[in-house]
Amino acid sequence: MFHDTIVYSILNLKCPRCHSGDMFLDKNPYHLKNIYAMPENCPVCGQSNLPEIGFWWGSMYISYGISVGLSVVTVLFLWLGLGWSDWAVLSTNAALMILILPLAFRYARGVWFNMFVCFDPKYANSKGQEKIKD
Repeated sequence: MFHDTIVYSILNLKCPRCHSGDMFLDKNPYHLKNIYAMPENCPVCGQSNLPEIGFWWGSMYISYGISVGLSVVTVLFLWLGLGWSDWAVLSTNAALMILILPLAFRYARGVWFNMFVCFDPKYANSKGQEKIKD
């Protein structure tokens, strides 16, 4: 049942249409050489991973929101909660932002793609089988 939800697709970085195919060729976001590498189409259902030119630019806003949200929580926790000095909070937050950049990039693309492509149950059962033609 959870497999049919948008949350599943986003958290596992799966194709939003079939929730089976991987969105990225390399599952490790910290292999920075392949951070952008996505198949042209979903290997399971054939969904295009580039619906139109410039499509992925919108995911930058999602990435920005993820980064700012995490930064606010981190700063409030370290500064108000633990009472760290300004420089300790700033340097820790900067290091954290650098470390989460690859994750924020990928999850932002997952959220953005799921905003425009809906889950279709007829593609969910085509795991590894021939691609379904529309």
